[in-house]
Amino acid sequence: QVQLVESGGGLVQPGGSLGLSCAASGSTLDGYAIGWFRQAPGQEREEVSCISNSNNNTYYGDSVKGRFTISRDKSRNTVYLQMNSLKPEDTAVYYCAALKHGTCFEDFDSWGQGTQVTVSS
Repeated sequence: QVQLVESGGGLVQPGGSLGLSCAASGSTLDGYAIGWFRQAPGQEREEVSCISNSNNNTYYGDSVKGRFTISRDKSRNTVYLQMNSLKPEDTAVYYCAALKHGTCFEDFDSWGQGTQVTVSS
């Protein structure tokens, strides 16, 4: 089973940018749908973005559309989430998740440990 490790979180001021990475080991990410999720304290987990397993179609939640960009680097076996124009409401723990031969809207079965993103002045 694939193992996932997120990195790149931190503290950023409103309007700033951060880039998250999701590095995979144990398997190539070919054939996997990869999703980025976030969860803030007291709130439900939210899928913010996903890249499909086949033709690299992308999905974005309404709250991040136009600000976040997901991408996949096969040579590095890594998926990225570039986050621009960050808002305080983007503050959460961000997780990446993988599902082999799945779509962006199924239950993901491999999860990383998460990375904290805090947007505050």
